[in-house]
Amino acid sequence: MNRPGPDSPDQSANKDDDAVWLDLVARLESMPSSALDDAPTAEEPASGSGTEPGPGPDDVPGRSSSRSFQDFDPLGLSGVSQRSAAEEAAGSGATGPRDYDVEDENGFVPEDPPSLAGTEPLTMLAWIGAVGGPLALLFTAMFWRSAPLLAVMGILATFLASVVYLIMKLPQEKDENDDGARV
Repeated sequence: MNRPGPDSPDQSANKDDDAVWLDLVARLESMPSSALDDAPTAEEPASGSGTEPGPGPDDVPGRSSSRSFQDFDPLGLSGVSQRSAAEEAAGSGATGPRDYDVEDENGFVPEDPPSLAGTEPLTMLAWIGAVGGPLALLFTAMFWRSAPLLAVMGILATFLASVVYLIMKLPQEKDENDDGARV
């Protein structure tokens, strides 16, 4: 295989990408780390005055700083949670979705599903054939590779007959008073 030369169009695109990447890294390294802590929050508008403090002795790369991982908050969410805790303590009256208790515990009680003991035997066999047919084919393919064609065709016929029976048992007419609220 031939490798593209350094002057090929593909390689020049990589050089542009490398230049962009190096520019991004240089800008991020020159940004003082305290700029992340002083990020404006929702209440404080961003000011373009450039009054950000310069890098201090703890901001030099390679040195450990006194800040921990929890101090890193680029989205400014820690200030929001501290403000909301302060507002809650002050009793500002602001309510959120989690400030409410569930008062009506007995509002909706679903009805018990019907017992399978009262099901028609033919319907129960059809469900067993519809669910068990594909499972039987799967286990036959996995564990009984030399199964006779007649056994495989019997499982397939049982599955198809079960599905056809269940489809034929579906209601043929629609109830006009049904608003679709119940399943």
